[in-house]
Amino acid sequence: MRRQSPSSWAAICICIAAVVHFALGFAIEFSVDEAHYALYAQHLAWSYFDHPPLVGWIQWPLVALTSSEGIIRLIPELLWVLSCFLVYQVTLEVHHFIQGRNAGYLTSALPSSNTCGLMAVLAIIAAPMPHVLAIGLLPDSLLIPLSLVLLLMALRWLMKDHFSIADWLITGALLGLAGLSKYTAVFTAMALLLIFLSSPRKPWINKIGFWLAAIVALLLISPVLYWNWTHDWISFKYQVAHGAGSVWLWRRFGGYLAIQVVVYGPLLILGAYLFIKHCIHGTRLALLALLGFFVIPFVIFTSLSAGGGLPHWTSPAWFCLAPFAGIGLAKAWSTQRHQLIRILFIVQVVLCCIGFAYVLSGGMNSAAIKSNPIADLYGWKLAGQKAVELTQATKASGIAVQNWTLGSRTAWYAQPLPVFVLDERQDQFDLWFGQLPRGANIILVNWSGMSFAPPLGKQSAFERCEALDTLEIMRFGQILSKFDFSLCSNWQGTGLAK
Repeated sequence: MRRQSPSSWAAICICIAAVVHFALGFAIEFSVDEAHYALYAQHLAWSYFDHPPLVGWIQWPLVALTSSEGIIRLIPELLWVLSCFLVYQVTLEVHHFIQGRNAGYLTSALPSSNTCGLMAVLAIIAAPMPHVLAIGLLPDSLLIPLSLVLLLMALRWLMKDHFSIADWLITGALLGLAGLSKYTAVFTAMALLLIFLSSPRKPWINKIGFWLAAIVALLLISPVLYWNWTHDWISFKYQVAHGAGSVWLWRRFGGYLAIQVVVYGPLLILGAYLFIKHCIHGTRLALLALLGFFVIPFVIFTSLSAGGGLPHWTSPAWFCLAPFAGIGLAKAWSTQRHQLIRILFIVQVVLCCIGFAYVLSGGMNSAAIKSNPIADLYGWKLAGQKAVELTQATKASGIAVQNWTLGSRTAWYAQPLPVFVLDERQDQFDLWFGQLPRGANIILVNWSGMSFAPPLGKQSAFERCEALDTLEIMRFGQILSKFDFSLCSNWQGTGLAK
């Protein structure tokens, strides 16, 4: 490794991982969330039921040109590469900040900034969850690079103790774009506010630049506010209920923390611990404030996790922690503490490779396993084509499913046919396709991974359902899942019981 500089090795490792992502992007079909956000791009709007619009807007050019999953997935791939580059740059800036503030106390003890940057990038590459976000576009894929650039702006503020008008305008634009990406960008804004409040003096609140930044941010998120105002604020009501989750349980809280360690890896945790132990001295308050970009969202999400939460929600926080972890790991490496770091890195990379192979193989399928999570990534394209053929042959009014997670892939692969979700839960499909008309005949799609009995009865159901066809999804000689197609006639209601 001595033949290449640390920056060269960082670029090489990023490129190797990017090639793997690119290959996987063409090998598997859209996940439920990917299909849902690709449909955003097909139904452009000022905002949407469950998320702000940027995740749809950014895909619109490619979705308008092609339906190839691999091509559309170039967007999250580029965002991941940009995020890794920003992790490297933030690490350099944090390193320079420490050196400037500690004036010789720690300067000679710190490894080179490029070595720290390489360690930060390797910690991200060895973490399993970022690879998921590099293949499938989620709102978090957008929020990650925006959070890192806001962290850079926070560092600029701490170094200069003031902003120019251009700096304020850039900060306002970044906050606005973050708000267009995901509602949880408010936690990143709170971390930035903590940086401003950590200064002994507060001259920024009287500066015209601060208020210009606030105006720019509000202008950028105004489409979301306008759309929600015209739709009875349904996004905010949904997010409040979604974030609150269900009953708070300690076992869910502990399980969420354990999942966080697995999907982001102990390497980042070890590096952060070493950084706090060895690298926070004369700049203690400022560095602790910078760590707020990790602590604030992570604490909030883990607190809410006892009522239910998803592991990728904390991904922007972990990316913001990576620069500090990289410095801590490089510091330990420079003192000949190689073994533990090397073991953790190899174990995490091996787990990532096993995960890639598991996805490509189609997972496992046996009578002892109730469900195969990887089966969810295969068969929807064939099922969509089959549903279109049956709809045209029977002259049905469209396609129906009984859960919104089944609707996203069905609507994407069976486009342009309408897809109706037969439940009482309000969702984006109600806005796109409306309610199924009374008396309508429909092709009902049922998937073995989330199976429902056909809705039959006198109220809020069909008069009759006739089985038409079955489609088995095979991969490497094993049956992953099965799709059943029925013609259901004379719809008599507006929804099913919850």
